[in-house]
Amino acid sequence: MFASPYGAAGGLFHALRDAAPARWDAYCWHPFVQGLADGTLPLPAFRRYLVQDWLFLIHFARAKALAAFKAESLDALRGKAVSLNALLAEMNMHLAYCAEWGLSEADVLAETEAPETVAYTRWVLDRGMAGDILDLEVALAPCTVGYGEIARRIAAHPGRRTEGNPYHSWIAAYSSDEYQALARGAAERLDRLGVTHGGEARFAKLAATFAEAARLEAAFWQMGWDAGA
Repeated sequence: MFASPYGAAGGLFHALRDAAPARWDAYCWHPFVQGLADGTLPLPAFRRYLVQDWLFLIHFARAKALAAFKAESLDALRGKAVSLNALLAEMNMHLAYCAEWGLSEADVLAETEAPETVAYTRWVLDRGMAGDILDLEVALAPCTVGYGEIARRIAAHPGRRTEGNPYHSWIAAYSSDEYQALARGAAERLDRLGVTHGGEARFAKLAATFAEAARLEAAFWQMGWDAGA
């Protein structure tokens, strides 16, 4: 399994990741991701993903806002405000990608959400509404931290293509110092919440949430992959 640079050894993030190795690897090294790395991903597959990912991020922003509502302290509330602003900036980045593909914001919003988009986003919101801040952060972590790890896996891949890779800018965005810092911060926060919110006693339930989020992430890649078949 790929060595994770996120979170502390023995912390909650590592424990959750280590408890779901097959699902985590199926998500982080899905054929879609491998196609990004070597530049062979069919363009219709990426276009489908790009549009659905922007629609996904709308609901992910709602989940971040819910996390702010459930924040356990003023410092945590400030941190969630920073996180939400970072996500809104990421949404602007996605719109720039869409524009490169001839898609305006109006074009993207006119698209229907795929069943995989609905399933994942509403599930995350449901976990947040039903549980506390730790339940919600565990449901969010595979996306935030996972994209950071995916970028690092691509960087380490011997078959990675940089020259003429149409997905180089996407890879660069998630490899950037800014995004890597965001991913590290999310894992570290999860570790802290694990200590303050009884993560050890609740581990079985949290592990099930984390594994399900990883499965839904892999299904999201598959949705894009299928569009290129």
